[in-house]
Amino acid sequence: MTVSDEKLVLACRKGDEAAWEALVNRYQRLIYTIPRRAGLDEDQSAEIFQDVFATLLRKLDEIEQPERLHAWIVTTARRLTWRFIKNEKSPAGAVSYGQEEDGGEAAQVPDDAPLPDEVLLRLEEQQKVRRAVSALDERCRKLIQMLFYQPVSPSYTEIAAALGTTEGSVGPTRARCLQKMLRLMES
Repeated sequence: MTVSDEKLVLACRKGDEAAWEALVNRYQRLIYTIPRRAGLDEDQSAEIFQDVFATLLRKLDEIEQPERLHAWIVTTARRLTWRFIKNEKSPAGAVSYGQEEDGGEAAQVPDDAPLPDEVLLRLEEQQKVRRAVSALDERCRKLIQMLFYQPVSPSYTEIAAALGTTEGSVGPTRARCLQKMLRLMES
């Protein structure tokens, strides 16, 4: 079973490096995708990624609702992306990225997000799917990856051989694994 964000945040507050690594692994794709979808290149997106986790590390003890970490991370990534884009468009001599223009915190930046809400919702759904797949047992995870994570799905014969089962059991196993995944996504 996947450890909740709340438990990971509490463990991070106690200095648990494995919990910090789990948070990074859980959210790295989502955070990186937000600036990429806003049109930033890989290096700029990597900078946003680092800034999100630097901010999280700095504010870890201030997060009042650790169970809502997902929303905090998305909002922070969106704001940092927005600020980066805004500062890139600023005339020469303007405040550089990372400096506070008015001495305020990032939370005071207006939320003129560069991403439409539909895209953000899709990214969040993709994150839910990735978390659910990673929480599945090895057999189901392998089956789901073979069916849905490859450009061309292998035949049931190939899947049966890879799973060490009969071809006739692939369909029912697929149905059970998808049900498990659905339950994980709903919890």
